[in-house]
Amino acid sequence: MIGGSSLESRREFLGHRLLDAAAIAAAAGLPVGLPAQTESSQAIRIGVVGGGFGSQFYWHEHPNCTVAGVTDLRADRRDRLQTTYRCETVYNSLEEMLRHSDAFDAIAVFSGAPDHFRHVSMCMERGLHVISAVPAVMTVEEADRLRDLKERTGLRYMMAETSYYRQPTIYARNLHAESGFGELFYSELEYYHDRGDLDALLADKSSRFYEPDGSRSWRWGFPPMHYPTHCLGHLVGVTRERIDRVSCLGWGGQHVWLQENRYENPYWNQSALMRTNRGNMARCNVFWLVGGHGERARWFGERGSLFMSVGGLHGDAWLPRSTALDRREGVREIEIPDYWKSDMLPAPMRHGSGHDGSHVFLAAEFVNALIDDREPVIDVYESLAMTVPGIVAHESSLKNGEQLAVPSFDRSG
Repeated sequence: MIGGSSLESRREFLGHRLLDAAAIAAAAGLPVGLPAQTESSQAIRIGVVGGGFGSQFYWHEHPNCTVAGVTDLRADRRDRLQTTYRCETVYNSLEEMLRHSDAFDAIAVFSGAPDHFRHVSMCMERGLHVISAVPAVMTVEEADRLRDLKERTGLRYMMAETSYYRQPTIYARNLHAESGFGELFYSELEYYHDRGDLDALLADKSSRFYEPDGSRSWRWGFPPMHYPTHCLGHLVGVTRERIDRVSCLGWGGQHVWLQENRYENPYWNQSALMRTNRGNMARCNVFWLVGGHGERARWFGERGSLFMSVGGLHGDAWLPRSTALDRREGVREIEIPDYWKSDMLPAPMRHGSGHDGSHVFLAAEFVNALIDDREPVIDVYESLAMTVPGIVAHESSLKNGEQLAVPSFDRSG
């Protein structure tokens, strides 16, 4: 129990003497960054690539979206996509799908991480809008090319970063928009995804570390900091700051997973200290071998600190900064809303979904952006701001923590 709330509930504790009523009301209100759906008869025809994570979204529930085709290289995943989206048109590959590009307005790219940029490029060069799974790119060179591709074509690009629409992150974004934190000077950002019994997984040729032909999948040895967006979504997605410098350390061990991988990655876990373009600080952890699981953030501001729970381990909490040296200010309890129940989503999509309710928001935002002819909130510039710092952090860890500059990929010109 924390402040009298159960670990299973979603609670916040707000210092009422340090936050005005308007900021509290705004934080509990509708989410910042998802405009209400415009009444429209337009129908977005989307193709879905990737039957793993790509089967967990709700395109078919949006009244202005139709799943016009699905594809995966694996037959079992093609079947899963076809069943999930009740789609009769199935392709054996993305290449085959794009030979019928006139049948689509947009493509949802949920293939393996190293293929994202290549697949996004294939789609956008065919004149199709794209939403992509994370990370957006794998290298700084790909980041430059993705920005150029978006600006050259004028097409919409969105990255499906789930942390952006986790319920406490929506709350933090609203609170920040109302200056509830004051200056948000430090953030702790964590993504823990324990690999489990590695020896058993590596011995099991049906595990996610292998392709159907028995070769090692892209997940084998994947560098933790090449997957930073579940952390940085909690910072870039709240304040829109940019990371401009980073120092990172890594921890590894003696294991074939680290000694023999295509990335030459020697680390299970990586921890980075980052500086933002506003002179603020962030500590970013991405761990693959850890007694923990999930994404979590803690935001520290001049007026108080917001703690986000993960897996019921600790309750969410607002800790106000005391105005007295010898006591803490009184607090009052506020519950974080389930924002997905609001009218910011089409009625069929107002239900729980993966990653703390984020999947319905991501699908709705992409479709709404296309209908409204605007950029999605997680556009190419926000996407790269969440991705590139991790790429540079990995380089820093290979240089024993040397502090490195992080290039900006905001709008060119």
